[in-house]
Order: sequence, then C-alpha cells, then structure tokens
Amino acid sequence: MMNKLKAVIFDLDGVIVDTARFHYIAWRKMANDLGFDITLEQNEQLKGVSRVHSLNQILGWGNIQVSQPEFEALMRSKNEHYLELISNLNQEDLLPGVQPILDYLHQHQVPFALGSASRNARAILRGLKIDGMFSAIVDGNDVTKAKPHPEVFLIAAEKLGVAPDQCLVFEDAQAGVEAANRAGMRCVGIGDQNILGKADYVFSDFSQINTEFINQHILTD
Repeated sequence: MMNKLKAVIFDLDGVIVDTARFHYIAWRKMANDLGFDITLEQNEQLKGVSRVHSLNQILGWGNIQVSQPEFEALMRSKNEHYLELISNLNQEDLLPGVQPILDYLHQHQVPFALGSASRNARAILRGLKIDGMFSAIVDGNDVTKAKPHPEVFLIAAEKLGVAPDQCLVFEDAQAGVEAANRAGMRCVGIGDQNILGKADYVFSDFSQINTEFINQHILTD
C-alpha cells in the first residue's frame, strides 16, 4: 500500500483553467507579425515552459534572429495581448470538476499550492476568485529554472512545509510531469494518456476524479 500524501500542488494552465488557448492566440499573432505561422501542434511544445523559452522556440521555428532589446519588446507585446485576452476571466472559466476538488481539500484542511510557470498566475487566480484558497503560490516570478526542472515544485513543497515525496502534483504538460517526477513527487496527468504516460495516473479532466481517489492518496484526517 502506498504511503498517504500530505499536500497537493496544482499547475495552472490546462489544469485549473484553460489559458493555453489565449497563449496560442497571442504567440500566433506575434509570429504572424514577424511573417510566419505556428500550429496548434507546435503550441503543445510550449505548454508548461517559460516565456523566454517559448519565444526562443518560436523564433527558431521562424528562423528569425533578433537583438536582446527586440526580444524583450516581443515578450512584452505578447504578454500585453495575453493580459487583454484573460482580463475577463471569472469563476465560470474554471475547468470542469476543479472547484469540487478544491472545496474538498479546503474543507479537509489539506494544504495545496500553485506551481506554475505563468508570471500572471496571481492575477488569474484572483479573476477566478480562488486565490484565497491556496496555502502557497509559486509562479514564474519566483523561479529561475523552467520545467522540466523541478524548482517550481520544490519551492512549493518548501512553502507548504511538506517533504517533496509527500506531495501530489496535478499537471497537463510533459515538461510538468517530468518536473514532478524529478522532484520525487507523485503525479496525476490531466489530458491525453499518450502524451502524459510518465505520470502515475492520467485522467482526461477533473470531472473524472472523485473524492475517493483523493482519499486513497492524501491524508485527510
């Protein structure tokens, strides 16, 4: 029988809320302005990684070279467009099944944290009206190493006061699953089994996860 865990860490994009589509729209507009296009398949490779890494990847696809000031200007303009797109997020934008799990963990005093590469995570959680439920928030402003490096999850565990091997991570990206594995944490993939096969468990979305699953893995008494 597996040891029960003591805390939960959630990724944000694609797990709690689907902001990936807004990232894609904003990155694609930037690429179009530079004279090329990016596909949804390419966008999959940008999930869970930093803004700097994403832009480097996109410029590589377009065979574009820019100066450092131009690079920083592109990041700023993409982020401004993205912030416009997410400015109207509200509780209705929570992905199916997420709120009941958050409520259940909260009611049973299971600490949970956010571990996200997004620098806009706090603003997004405020828009969703769930920011006050988290015991800790670790976002792109708090880390120097992007997933698949485990830094974001290790900092979250430290803030929760829990050992890494006592944490359960919910992730939707390959890079995030790898980061959780490297941190020594148990991992639940949210999405496609073929993409997230290295997670300990995979569900297509939170509506498939019931409180019995939570009780099996997390100490709730």
